[in-house]
Amino acid sequence: MGGDTVLNLILQAGLVVKFVLLTLLFFSVFSWAIIFYKFKFLSRLEKESAEFQRAFMKSKDWAMLYQSTKHMTLTPMANLFRAVYSEGNIIGDELKRVLKRIEALETARLEKYLTFLATTGSTTPFIGLFGTVWGIMNAFRGIGRVGSASLAVVAPGIAESLIATAAGLAAAIPAVVAYNYYLSRVRRNIIIMEDFSQELIDQFVRSHGETKASPLRD
Repeated sequence: MGGDTVLNLILQAGLVVKFVLLTLLFFSVFSWAIIFYKFKFLSRLEKESAEFQRAFMKSKDWAMLYQSTKHMTLTPMANLFRAVYSEGNIIGDELKRVLKRIEALETARLEKYLTFLATTGSTTPFIGLFGTVWGIMNAFRGIGRVGSASLAVVAPGIAESLIATAAGLAAAIPAVVAYNYYLSRVRRNIIIMEDFSQELIDQFVRSHGETKASPLRD
């Protein structure tokens, strides 16, 4: 019965409040879609990263490592390794520039869609607040029309305002929690990627020196 009452209040709300609720529904649906997508994406990525790291530590032949990790398309470490390997004979600053470019692309891929969660978390409470203010205005207009402040007069407007407030918070809270959670995981993966990038440079310098051709490709 409570659900029917809430549904009836929404159906009886004014056009402005309905538009506010539809906007909040849009943000909420897309936020939850991103939440599920990022969880699946980061879980698979971290699993691949661990797998690649084990293969990298064991491998003595980078050509074989390149072939055996072609299927690893999610982990930034494998993408860094393959990008540098495929460049061929690169040395010194050129190697660092290639790595920085790939790091930037991988960082953007890791952070993809997080801005929508941040936007949802920061704007939907205010959108809900707009609906709240509009509902209260309707309540006062009702009082003005009939000259009475009875519950029957003010209840519809107050109900609209409360529904808009609740909808705004319902959209914002999961988005904020998910944004902070995924941002932490993304930053952790970025640090791992940057450490691996430096490891590639260190191995290059240690094995061949700055003036020799890259060991990443025969």
